[in-house]
Amino acid sequence: MDDIESEIYEWAKEYAEENGLNLNPDYDIVVLAIKGLSQNKRKYGVRYCGCRQVTGDQKKDKEIICPCVNRTLDIRTKGTCKCGLFVK
Repeated sequence: MDDIESEIYEWAKEYAEENGLNLNPDYDIVVLAIKGLSQNKRKYGVRYCGCRQVTGDQKKDKEIICPCVNRTLDIRTKGTCKCGLFVK
């Protein structure tokens, strides 16, 4: 992992713990999610979810900054967020 990936991974672990969640036990899914977040952080300067389309409209795109606005409902209904990073 590079520095940005490590930073996001540590953030994700802390965020999950503080919010009663877990990181996905499937390591490959966590790696893919972290890589997507890191790629967007490098490209846009923001931790946009890798599973959501960045539109270029800052107001709309604010909703897809990880953890995105859909996270709670996705986890409640599916047991995981769309990208699979966070689980119950």
